[in-house]
Amino acid sequence: MEHDRAALLAALALQLDWGAEEALEDAPPDRSPAHAAAPVPASAPAAAPPPRGSAAPRLVAATPAAPASPAATRAAEAAATATSLDALRAAIAAFDGSALRETATNLVFADGAPESRLMFIGEAPGAEEDRLGRPFVGQSGQLLDRMLGSIGLKRDEGGFYITNILPWRPPGNRTPTDAEVNLFLPFVLRHIALARPRHVVMLGGVSAKTLLRAKDGITRLRGKWHRIAVDGLGEVPALATLHPAYLLRTPAAKRDAWADLLMLRRTLDAASQES
Repeated sequence: MEHDRAALLAALALQLDWGAEEALEDAPPDRSPAHAAAPVPASAPAAAPPPRGSAAPRLVAATPAAPASPAATRAAEAAATATSLDALRAAIAAFDGSALRETATNLVFADGAPESRLMFIGEAPGAEEDRLGRPFVGQSGQLLDRMLGSIGLKRDEGGFYITNILPWRPPGNRTPTDAEVNLFLPFVLRHIALARPRHVVMLGGVSAKTLLRAKDGITRLRGKWHRIAVDGLGEVPALATLHPAYLLRTPAAKRDAWADLLMLRRTLDAASQES
């Protein structure tokens, strides 16, 4: 009992540290004008309205643009032949079209529970992820786990599934180049198709701009539900939010991250009630 009380106090302290001012309720208050649109449902039909406060859905192509190099062609072919998550992992491990695999220690494929139908997609592995071969296990990953735990999503209890745009760590944790992102995009899209998430959360600017084919930065893209189109899956609701590594560098942005978490929690709750 004392342990549970201590855990609850720690969670409340974390939320206060983010600048949280709003509690989650069974029926969240409606502060929008009357008859505002409801959150995107789990099934995400084409005619469904976007969630309250969002912009018009952003639709992107189900497959990347025509490959510009032999390596990109091979990546697209390898991704298309994968019929399971295990097969996709093997295809990425065998793909030799990127120099990143030569400087990285381990392939970082994914972690968590694909059956949760909630998929987070970040940027690229860092040093700790490269060492252990798992995404989001370093300092930023620990922050992300605490953030999601505060809204009832726990990785070790099957609460979500998580991966990155790049499966290999860029040297020195540098930002991925456009060429690297485009090279691995077929694998990412196939990963989404095989995991079959009902909702996707894009962590950071690289992930959001890649999947939405957007030129806007993450501060303009965050806090809205978009839609991405995936071959074999249809349109998937996708929320852009700040990367936890950015929150570590910019603590004042935690307030925005908390608002995004509230939006995610409410959409998930609404979807569970409709299913």
